[in-house]
Amino acid sequence: MPHWSRREVLGTGLSAALAAVPLRAEELVSESGADSLESLAHAKGFHFGTALSGRGLEDPRYLELVRSQCGVIVPENALKMPAIQSVPGEFHFERAEALLVFAETHKLLARGHCLLWHHPRWLPKWLAGYDFGAAPAKAAEKLLTDHIGTTATHFGKRIVSWDVVNEAVDNVTGEMRETVLSKAMGSPDKVLQTAFQSARAALPGTELVYNDYMGWETNSAAHRGGVLRLLERFRKTGVPVNTLGIQAHIGSGNQDSNASRVFDARDEKAWRKFLEDVTGMGYSLSITEFDVHDATLPGDFDLRDKQVAALGRAFLDLTLSFKQVNVVMCWGLVDSHSWLQGRTPRKDGMPKRPTPYDNHYLSKALRGAIGAAFRAAPIRKPATIAGIPA
Repeated sequence: MPHWSRREVLGTGLSAALAAVPLRAEELVSESGADSLESLAHAKGFHFGTALSGRGLEDPRYLELVRSQCGVIVPENALKMPAIQSVPGEFHFERAEALLVFAETHKLLARGHCLLWHHPRWLPKWLAGYDFGAAPAKAAEKLLTDHIGTTATHFGKRIVSWDVVNEAVDNVTGEMRETVLSKAMGSPDKVLQTAFQSARAALPGTELVYNDYMGWETNSAAHRGGVLRLLERFRKTGVPVNTLGIQAHIGSGNQDSNASRVFDARDEKAWRKFLEDVTGMGYSLSITEFDVHDATLPGDFDLRDKQVAALGRAFLDLTLSFKQVNVVMCWGLVDSHSWLQGRTPRKDGMPKRPTPYDNHYLSKALRGAIGAAFRAAPIRKPATIAGIPA
C-alpha cells in the first residue's frame, strides 16, 4: 500500500494549491489580525475553525480565507473510513495527509473526523456483505480495532481532537442505530465502547469526542434524549469520552423534505437543560459543524441573510454561555463550498447561503453575527483542546 510522507505530498501537484494567491487587501483588512474569528475566539479562551476538503486545497482564495480566519481545520471527508479503507485491509492516507500538511505549514491545529460513522448508510460499501466467519464478534472487533488503531497511530499527536464516533443515535426514535458491526458484535454499545477504548489506547493524550446532530429544535427531543442516555452509559461504564460534539446544522434542517421544515423551531429552554445535563456529567462541548440552512427562506438575499444571521447569533449566544465550549467549527466558510448546496435544493432553484462568506468570498451578515457572539461570550480560561491552550 502506498504511504506518502509530508515531504512527498508537498512534492506532488497538490503543493501548487498550497501557494495561495492572497485576497485583495480591502477584503481582509477589517477581518484579519485582531478581528479575525480565531482572534475573537482566542480572546475568550476557545478556538475557531472550518472543515476543509481536497476541493478547498485547489482554491487559493479559499485557502487565504481559511488562513486569515481560522486556528483549526478538520478534513471534511478524507478521514472517514470509506476514504481511508475503501478496500478491506488497505489504508490510504494521501488525501488526509495533504490537508494535514496545509494545517502544519500554516500553524493551524487539526481535528479528526471521524474514526467510526456508526450509521449503516455511511460505512464502507464492502462491509455490507462482509463475512465475519464462525466467530463474528471477535472478527468484527478486530476489524474495528485495527482500523482505529492504524489510523490513529498514523496521525498521532498531529491531530489534537478526534470525533471517534459519529451519529450513533437515531434522530427520530432516540434509539441506538444498528449496523453490520453491532449485529456482529452483539450491541451498538459494544461497538462504541470498543471504538473509544481503541482510540484511547492509541492516543493517550488526545481529546476523544462523541459527535451527533441533536439540536435545539422542538422535534429533536427524542434525539437529545437518546444522546443523553448514551452519555450517561459512557460515564457508568467508564468509556473514555471527553467531549460531546454538537454538529449545529441549524435552520431548515437536512433530514426531511423542504415542505415539512420550519426554519426557526427552537426550544431554548430544552436546549439549555440538555447542555446543563451534559456538562453536569463532566463533558466538555465542541461546536463541530456549524451552518444555518436557509432552504425555506424567501429568495431575497438581504432578507435571507438577516434571518440566517439572527438565528445563528441566538444559537451561538446560548451555547457559548456554557464555558465548557472549547471550539466552534463551521462546516465550510464560503457558500459555494457548503455541503448543503447539493442537498435538497431550494424550490426556487436559487443558491443557498448558509455560511459566513458569499460566493465572492465577501463577508455576510452571518459572519458579523458570529463575531458579535464571540465578543459577547464569557471568558473561559484556561481553555484547551486536549491540553493545547487557546
